[in-house]
Amino acid sequence: MNYLNTKKQTILFEEIVKNPFYVDKILLIDEISKRICTNNKYVCITRPRRFGKTVNANMLGAYYTKRYENRYLFQG
Repeated sequence: MNYLNTKKQTILFEEIVKNPFYVDKILLIDEISKRICTNNKYVCITRPRRFGKTVNANMLGAYYTKRYENRYLFQG
C-alpha cells in the first residue's frame, strides 16, 4: 500500500470536517482503496467548479498519510 508523508492534507481536512456544512464522502475511500495496485488504479473524478474535488483529494491524502495520527477524523 502507498502512503503519504505530509501533514498538510490532514490539517486541511480537519478544518473542513469542523465546518457545519461538511458533507461526508468517506465511502469514496473504499472505492479508491479497491483500485490500489490493480490495473484500474487510475481514477478521473470530474465535477463542476465548487463541487468538492479538493475536499475529496485532501480527505484521501489525510487517510493515506502514514506518519501522523489522524484516525479521529474518520471515526463516527
